[in-house]
Amino acid sequence: MSLISVAIVEDDDHFRSVFVEAVEGAPDMRVAGVAVDVPGGLHLLDTVKPDVLLVDLGLPDGSGLTLIRHAVAHLPGSDVLVVTIFGDEQHVVSSIAAGATGYLLKDSQTTDIAHQIRTLRAGGSPISPVIARQLLSRMAPTFQAPPTAAQAPPERTAAPVSQDLQLSVQECKVLSLSSKGYAYEEIAQLMGLSSNTVMTYVKRSYRKLQVHSKTEAVYEAKRLGWVDD
Repeated sequence: MSLISVAIVEDDDHFRSVFVEAVEGAPDMRVAGVAVDVPGGLHLLDTVKPDVLLVDLGLPDGSGLTLIRHAVAHLPGSDVLVVTIFGDEQHVVSSIAAGATGYLLKDSQTTDIAHQIRTLRAGGSPISPVIARQLLSRMAPTFQAPPTAAQAPPERTAAPVSQDLQLSVQECKVLSLSSKGYAYEEIAQLMGLSSNTVMTYVKRSYRKLQVHSKTEAVYEAKRLGWVDD
């Protein structure tokens, strides 16, 4: 089995040492190379072509976003894991838009970086809980709780939805995220739930809406005004 090659671009001596030690200590990984700035990172990506780019955003001569975009454009089979101190919305959204597939803050999770890299390569998206909550908050306006009888708009009062049909707020959230293309494993991570819990919400939604597929469920939820287009 080939080892997961990891290129590390980090200018902080302490964190760079932590990351190198974590990767070197993993039996299924190897350090493909280390850089401390943008030019060094670009050279690293072009020469070693790593499976994973572990990158900080705040580099001494520029932004790690440059490296993320370069990796996405030239190494389509690679994954990008951001590990940074920046937890504000602008940095998070910009990184994800650039192509990052994981976003961790420099905290206790960095000590388990090898596990996070494995999750990344397995198709997951490691995200610090505070970042996941921030992304959910950003999307919150699209989550609509089912209207109660008193809240139902006039055009629907003639045919009120039964209590048995109404979806819970959590079920609406799952359907809303699903309609935006998130896989159920990613939804579980974003909502801080287990995959089993998410699947329970999905099954309940299907049963309440009397549908048999995600497409049908999303269509019905949108038709009833519980999930935005």
